[in-house]
Amino acid sequence: MVQQSPYGAWESPITVDMVAAADGRPGYLGAVGSELWWTEPRPEEGGRRALMRRTADGSVESVLPSPWNVRNRVHEYGGRPWAGAIQDDGSPVVVFTNFDDQRLYVFEPDRGREPVPVSPEPQAPGGLRWSDPVIDMERFEAWAVMEERTGPLPTDVRRVLAAVDLTRYGAQARVRELTDDSYRFLTGPKVSADGGSVAWIAWNHPHMPWDETELRVAEITADGALIEARTVAGGGGESIAQVEWSRDSTLVFASDRTGWWNLHWIDPLTAESGTVHEAEAEFAGPMWDLGKAWFGILASGDIAAVHGRGEGRLGVFDAWDREMNLVEGPWTEWAPGIAVVGDRVYGLAASAATGYEVVEVDTVKGTSRVVAAAHEDTVDPACYPVPEHRTFEGPDGREIHAHVYPPRNPEFEGPEGELPPYAVWVHGGPTSHVRAVLDMELAYFTSRGIGVVEVNYGGSTGYGRAYRERLRERWGEVDVEDCAAVARALAAEGTADPARIAIRGGSAGGWTAAASLTSPASRGVYACAVVKYPILDLSGWTGNDTHDFESQYVYSLVGPAEVLEERSAERSPVHHADRIEVPFILLQGLEDEVCPPAQAEKLLQAVEGRGVPHAYRTYEGEQHGFRRDATIVDAVLAEHALYSQVFAFPGPDFDLELRP
Repeated sequence: MVQQSPYGAWESPITVDMVAAADGRPGYLGAVGSELWWTEPRPEEGGRRALMRRTADGSVESVLPSPWNVRNRVHEYGGRPWAGAIQDDGSPVVVFTNFDDQRLYVFEPDRGREPVPVSPEPQAPGGLRWSDPVIDMERFEAWAVMEERTGPLPTDVRRVLAAVDLTRYGAQARVRELTDDSYRFLTGPKVSADGGSVAWIAWNHPHMPWDETELRVAEITADGALIEARTVAGGGGESIAQVEWSRDSTLVFASDRTGWWNLHWIDPLTAESGTVHEAEAEFAGPMWDLGKAWFGILASGDIAAVHGRGEGRLGVFDAWDREMNLVEGPWTEWAPGIAVVGDRVYGLAASAATGYEVVEVDTVKGTSRVVAAAHEDTVDPACYPVPEHRTFEGPDGREIHAHVYPPRNPEFEGPEGELPPYAVWVHGGPTSHVRAVLDMELAYFTSRGIGVVEVNYGGSTGYGRAYRERLRERWGEVDVEDCAAVARALAAEGTADPARIAIRGGSAGGWTAAASLTSPASRGVYACAVVKYPILDLSGWTGNDTHDFESQYVYSLVGPAEVLEERSAERSPVHHADRIEVPFILLQGLEDEVCPPAQAEKLLQAVEGRGVPHAYRTYEGEQHGFRRDATIVDAVLAEHALYSQVFAFPGPDFDLELRP
């Protein structure tokens, strides 16, 4: 029998421990011969990433015990941390980056040997970082992005493509630089099938990779040097996000030259080029971390691609009929992690009712199945939230895309006449997006009677270049306005209680959440806010006040240097703390190099003594984003406790003291 209970006070089987256990997803899927390898999160082991292996017989194992942590900090966000190949005797060899020291290791799992470091020990801890490796079996080298810290400041850094000798260990490690450092940023090399050429993507400040990149190509000499390096596509406001070699030595790449990241091709020798498939859909996305794969070329010459408009569906482009055919199955979202073995495609797929699973698609037979990381329901799926995909109207009639998740619990309903509280969830980036997949943290709240709406505000990816460029020089305006417009619409239509709407976000989402408390555009909309590892002062988020990757990002988001101070003063929450009228909490990792604790502390100083109830919770050992189970549990309970105090319903047994 369904019980009637106040929204927010519903009893739920979804616990904070379940939320912590479900944090993260498999990543960096790849093939080593006929085997599949990938990484998986281990929140209960300090947030380390385990390296997983699925052998030809279908068995799955973790190949490296704790404390091995297969992850790197190139660009701080990291990138693809491993690569593998098959040796002459049929056994695999794998190289990977270990998070603790950021060195590159070689590992032969079938020979009973421990991993050994093949990159040099840096002079300063973590001073030499590696990402996007590939293995050159002819020379037995790993080719990768090398990031070298050249001084004490965040922008004291250089990046090149480099080759690491896999036969020289420890103090004997040997590195060959393959490129110069004329480009500030690079992705890993892709070697042609004949071994004669290599392609990569590069860009420079002030551009971010979704603004402008270049597709570079060079020839490989007999001794492994690169010659005749040149740009064959990109530049001039074009973003190229992925490149692959076809069997005939042409390049297939994802470019937004049409206004959408579509698939194109080019012959690097003749410069002849054309479109593979053009559509008003995205076939790539923002390169926040390196080594993503939105598409892969099958043995048949067909192309498997994750694509869509506001979603990521897997399709196979028929090279003969020139049409895209969707892969059937229960999955509605595919992550950018495609691996191809012959005419089989492997990917990471999820839905609103399942987490990300490793899925195999046989493109010849037209079948698909889960082969690893299978989703298991820990509670009744009737407690999972069901998204409503909505398009709202914002200022000037612009479209705003969002996923609305009403409260859902089969054992409870709200009292007649009572409207539920809602939380507006703001994604980070801001050049990013949120997908409608099962999120146990979101389910924790909706199953207790608190609705959630995730807003893909103007500036989000997934809807073409024009949509994501709405935020150009208007960060702190368009994002704030769009979130407020969605909140007001839900209140006006009777979906949400207008007196009980919260806003929460992390990183750039933390900026929008905090800015929404101080902006006239959202005055009176929100009753409280949860602000996690935020940016709070735009003028203090440039140069050496943040990490190198984003050290000039603010210029495209807010404006050039000559107007930055003025616009920062107009928009930054730290300059308008007197406008904050509602309770909020700040949650911050103490080792965050992207949004350092100094950002949060500026706001704390600005609100001191103003009578606004707030709390500040910090977490040792956490960088940008939370990965440890204890941190995740504490953060969820703190958010829940805030809502219970502000929205006046029974909350968790958790001591959250809001001090004025």
